[in-house]
Amino acid sequence: MRRALSSLTLRGRAFVAAGATAVVCAVLFGQPALTRVGILVVTLPLLASFVVGRRRHDPTVSRTVWPRLLRAGETARIDLTIASDRRRSDGALLVEDSLPYALGGRARFVLQGLGSTWERTVSYPVRSDIRGRYVIGPLVARMVDPFGLVEQRRTIGGTVQLTVTPRVIALPAIPLSGGWQGAGEHRPQAFAAGSAEDVSVREYRRGDDLRRVHWRSSARMGDLMVRREEQPWEAHATVLLDNRHLAHRGQGPASSLESAIIAAASVAVHLERHGYAVRLATADGGAAEGAEAALEELATLTQSHRSRLDLSWSGESARGGVVVAVLGGFLDGDTAALRRIRHDAGAAIALVLDVDQWSPTRVSPGPAAAAAPLLSMSWRAAGLGPRDQLDAAWRDLGRSPVRGGTLR
Repeated sequence: MRRALSSLTLRGRAFVAAGATAVVCAVLFGQPALTRVGILVVTLPLLASFVVGRRRHDPTVSRTVWPRLLRAGETARIDLTIASDRRRSDGALLVEDSLPYALGGRARFVLQGLGSTWERTVSYPVRSDIRGRYVIGPLVARMVDPFGLVEQRRTIGGTVQLTVTPRVIALPAIPLSGGWQGAGEHRPQAFAAGSAEDVSVREYRRGDDLRRVHWRSSARMGDLMVRREEQPWEAHATVLLDNRHLAHRGQGPASSLESAIIAAASVAVHLERHGYAVRLATADGGAAEGAEAALEELATLTQSHRSRLDLSWSGESARGGVVVAVLGGFLDGDTAALRRIRHDAGAAIALVLDVDQWSPTRVSPGPAAAAAPLLSMSWRAAGLGPRDQLDAAWRDLGRSPVRGGTLR
């Protein structure tokens, strides 16, 4: 009885209350006909609850997410397939897929004309402006009697995860130097440093492909010289993101950390598109190899409570490579770490956030002042405020001078 009453809709509860009132009034005023009406009105919702409760909906549910990784501000499609083969007609079924608030409104569908064996596929879009990992599901099926007196809900199927990565801003190509390891002729031309004469060559041997002949070296040596293939060049780049709590200001999507995450994601994607083997490093020392892995890491990255930058990622594999640091405010002890990075890196570039602009209680001296400490340590640096364009700051890095010499 408790289960039956809990499944009553507002209309069903009104029927029960009206029927009970009719029975009481019939007893008080001696009206037998009214008693029969009251019993009928009370019995109808209870009978509907019994009938709906005997219906067993156990369809199978599967979901497919397109694409698997969704960038913030873009739209993904969820394909929801529901099927049943219990050889009993289901009539109509109202289903609702559970969605987090950040992905939009409810996804509701009415499945009609269901026979003894059926399968339906429905699709709906989801969109989020906030990065993160969201759980979609489970499916909730609503069963209602024809009079709308009873409604029962059943949870069906499992869940699927959707990863929303940070927004990526297209960046212009700028000249970089450093980052090359190995020898060979395969270099991304947009960032190559040196000239074609730096290619490692050897003497021509019978059977070598003439397309491998290096004509400049041949003219200089007086014999045919061919390029070596045993040690191909490979460009390495590390994107260092300072995600320390003390180095940032603001809360939520409007904080300086979120702007830093967008900048790091944009740089990682940009460098990989131009032929670099990209690695993401954070203040905790964690690293992710490749732009896609970096985006997944940034999708759920939180603030670190460390007070110093962890440089465990800076080893032999990172020596001589390009380091692009996305930094917040400077803390005690940062100078030594940044000098070490600059010493080991082939090229050291920094986007420095003017975090005071994200704080309503502080007065900012400007983005140029925020980048000044890096410039004094021979970094190529540019400041960035909340109203500054990331692509413009990146373009400035391509033509900004470096104090203390030229980047090699």
